[in-house]
Amino acid sequence: MPITLLAAATPAAGPTRLDPLELFLQADIVVQAVMIGLILASIWTWTIIVSFTLRTGNLEKKSRDYETEFWETRDREATLTKQQRREIPSARIAAAGLEEWKKSTSAGKLDADAARQRIAAAMESQVAFEADELAGRLGFLASTGSVAPFVGLFGTVWGIMNSFFQIGAQQSASLAVVAPGIAEALFATAIGLFAAIPAVIAYNRFSNRVNQYEARLQRFADRVHAGLSRELDKA
Repeated sequence: MPITLLAAATPAAGPTRLDPLELFLQADIVVQAVMIGLILASIWTWTIIVSFTLRTGNLEKKSRDYETEFWETRDREATLTKQQRREIPSARIAAAGLEEWKKSTSAGKLDADAARQRIAAAMESQVAFEADELAGRLGFLASTGSVAPFVGLFGTVWGIMNSFFQIGAQQSASLAVVAPGIAEALFATAIGLFAAIPAVIAYNRFSNRVNQYEARLQRFADRVHAGLSRELDKA
């Protein structure tokens, strides 16, 4: 058989592996927009994961060191410098309690019970503020984890609709006609899961870490409150 006939009889070699870039470039403009949005969400998710991990580790170390110094020193007001108040949550909590204690003891007639309530309220409010500030970006992780799969599914549905349109336009239901569109559509779902799964895992882990950190700050606030309460009994 002539060489030319052999070449014609031999089927063209198809792609041997998935090419994500090729799938993206060949996708419909709507599917491309969905993919870009999901990729950007995934990048921002990993940015939050890295920054949150570094920030919480730094805050926990600073708070632990400050609390050790706070309980070891006799002049606790001297440890509440402007620098410490700005950077360390434990220092801001202690400062809130001490400031309310000074206001209550310098107001003339002292009502110890009312002063205790005001001191506790001031520190509890500061604890809640510190926890809210630390958890500020976790809402994006929750939104990404719940929304990204549906956004990817929208891209999938659009891609499949486009494949059916190609079937009607070319009047052919062969695999060669529908396979590219379906592959592009399913790739959008894969990107949605790629963005959602780390976001869900990180949100659950970081939420638990914020709760533990808030509980630790609350225990510190309770100890400070107990110490200030004893000082009120002496006043």
